[in-house]
Amino acid sequence: MDIRKTKLEDLDEVMAIIDIARGLMRASGNTIQWTNGYPSRAYIQSTIDIGENYVCLEDDTIVATFCFSLDPDPNYTVIEGGQWLNDAPYGVVHRLASNGQVKGVASRCFQWCFEQCHNIRVDTHETNIPMQKVLTRLGYTRCGIIYVSDGTPRVAFQKID
Repeated sequence: MDIRKTKLEDLDEVMAIIDIARGLMRASGNTIQWTNGYPSRAYIQSTIDIGENYVCLEDDTIVATFCFSLDPDPNYTVIEGGQWLNDAPYGVVHRLASNGQVKGVASRCFQWCFEQCHNIRVDTHETNIPMQKVLTRLGYTRCGIIYVSDGTPRVAFQKID
């Protein structure tokens, strides 16, 4: 599986994958994450514009998308019910979405991100059990609860080298 930065001309395919992933979340019982049009087309385009959106390709076909940033996430400043594993600079993975057609996409995505930075933080909704299982299987440690910009809680994970 290849990973590359998302191009603006990929935006329609990326949004289609996000819609598929939203449906997969609903089917697994996660009915409250990615609601009210989030993530919007304009928001995803903004992550493409700043070079933080990526796509996963299998045989030249886009099968997944995610955001990866090396900038500190302001939502990670305060963590409750635990603590981060360290205070070193870190990478952040957000909005991982797959079309559900290729196995191992999440593992490959997180592996690639860890190759870029050996200190990764990620958060997910408490009802996103499939993502929590993937993170645990890949050696991420549950660190506590953070709150995103709308004030809702997320389960925070971190993996360090």
